[in-house]
Amino acid sequence: MAQISTTAWLLTLVSFRNLYSKSTNTPLPFSSGYQKVADGKSRLYALILTQAVFQLIGVLYTFLFTSKGEGPDVIAISSIAIGSISLILGDLGRRRSRVTLLKVYMVASSIGVLLSIACVAKGNVTLEVFQTPSRWETHKFELLEAARTAIGFLVQIFTVSTITSLISNMSPPKRTS
Repeated sequence: MAQISTTAWLLTLVSFRNLYSKSTNTPLPFSSGYQKVADGKSRLYALILTQAVFQLIGVLYTFLFTSKGEGPDVIAISSIAIGSISLILGDLGRRRSRVTLLKVYMVASSIGVLLSIACVAKGNVTLEVFQTPSRWETHKFELLEAARTAIGFLVQIFTVSTITSLISNMSPPKRTS
């Protein structure tokens, strides 16, 4: 008998909660700090997915479209390795709310983007192609790599901003003595 009344009480409580949240169109009372962290985590998830797509495009470009006569570009491979590891650390930090992992992700992904920029700048092909538009067709992959790097840099700026905001919302408030 006690088992049935406990189950009935829980069902009543759950249905009251659903009725309350549907009738007022407002969620149940919820701390704004938790909501900010949840919003930051979901925004960071979207940014990590975007970076993963750009990372995959960078891997394809580096291994498929580089010239066959040259050896592997050390800067490009370093950028790919650091970027891939940082994405794994960033996702772990986001899932587990680990500030240290998020900070390492922020620094490592920034280094990966800077290495990617250095790789594009080292090529000098982009500047030559912009000066003579007739060569756009022959160097379209280099232009795509330059565009990928530029958009990746912008995504990195948003990522750093999101992580900084997320870390400040995850940290407990400072007590003044």
